[in-house]
Amino acid sequence: MTNPTPLLDFLSSRRSVKAQMLTEPAPDDATLAALLQTGMSAPDHGAIRPWRFKVIRGDDRAKLSDLFETALRKRDPAVDDEMIATIRSKPLRSPLIIAIGVNVVEGHPKVPVIEQVVATACATEHFLLAAHAAGYGAVLLTGWPAFDETVRLGLGFEKKDKMVGFVYLGTPVEEPRSIARPDVRQYMENWNGPA
Repeated sequence: MTNPTPLLDFLSSRRSVKAQMLTEPAPDDATLAALLQTGMSAPDHGAIRPWRFKVIRGDDRAKLSDLFETALRKRDPAVDDEMIATIRSKPLRSPLIIAIGVNVVEGHPKVPVIEQVVATACATEHFLLAAHAAGYGAVLLTGWPAFDETVRLGLGFEKKDKMVGFVYLGTPVEEPRSIARPDVRQYMENWNGPA
């Protein structure tokens, strides 16, 4: 067996980088496609490949700001200017955003919707690890926009679809600090049969 330690160390070194700490350069189209390609090897019962990646960069980020504002005004017609400014600023924090959706196959005889969401989340983690390997910083964010129908439909997803979230991506403005991780043994135990 080969020594897995370098790979395990690499996997353990992945960390989220705050969106406002990301700048240009973001991956170009070819690099981005290569990073997203890693998602194609995610666990996927039935080979449905339910994941969909909507790439948002450049001036299109301002269009996402417009969409967020429209959705917020629908949710709360009395929303104040400060909240509007805050939600509008979110898509402008990093040079590239990937809206990650689940193209739901309803009524699949073997693969329920939850498995399709899990497969998409796995593809997302593959992508986050690939971005880390390429030297980019990234963070997966949700918040209400990820679960809002106006936002989802505005991004071109169907009514039946779901979203996993938004990956903000770019070059970290500074080296991300290491984070102490808890010992996994706090989260695992042997099972020896029903209680």
